[in-house]
Amino acid sequence: MMSGKHFKAHEVSCCIKYFIFGFNIIFWLLGVAFLGIGLWAWSEKFSVFLGIIFFLELTAGVLAFVFKDWIKDQLNFFINNNIRAYRDDIDLQNLIDFTQEYWECCGAFGADDWNLNIYFNCTDSNPSREKCGVPFSCCTKDPAEDVINTQCGYDIRAKAVSEQRTFIYIKGCVPQFEKWLQDNLTVVAGIFIGIALLQIFGICLAQNLVSDIEVVRESCLFT
Repeated sequence: MMSGKHFKAHEVSCCIKYFIFGFNIIFWLLGVAFLGIGLWAWSEKFSVFLGIIFFLELTAGVLAFVFKDWIKDQLNFFINNNIRAYRDDIDLQNLIDFTQEYWECCGAFGADDWNLNIYFNCTDSNPSREKCGVPFSCCTKDPAEDVINTQCGYDIRAKAVSEQRTFIYIKGCVPQFEKWLQDNLTVVAGIFIGIALLQIFGICLAQNLVSDIEVVRESCLFT
């Protein structure tokens, strides 16, 4: 039978346990999938898992800086592929529309990228009513309009570029994204640094918790 003296001498720190719990709640907000992996890591090797995540994020940050041109090419490839399939998938269509509206852009590098889509291309053989047009998400917004005009991009690319500027966004989404990153570099860096510090803090707490558990376990064996 274990003595009361044993539990007074060796107990797992309550503060550390609650800190660990709070730390995992923060990561839960990042997604259910991450929580599932985190719960597995908690029961197996929690501090090791956090160390791996931190290393992978650090590596991803370095690679993103070194291979930024490659990443830009991949983003261009991704957007253009989705332009081709714009009418094939409603979820994909909503994603592209959201992207173009949010970044105030049109196509990967310009409105003419919509020639890749069979409904919007400007070939003479195209029978579509949307020929030489762009989706409504490329159109500049009039604050006075309450209802979206889904036909605002019809025939717009048949006009001169100088005239297009009045009705649609001319800049592509790739350069707009690059501009956003440059304008918000401090904020983006701060977020990643903050996440990294949280993870380092979590690794330290997890290591302390493991140490306390080992002490209690050893005490149980020799009591």
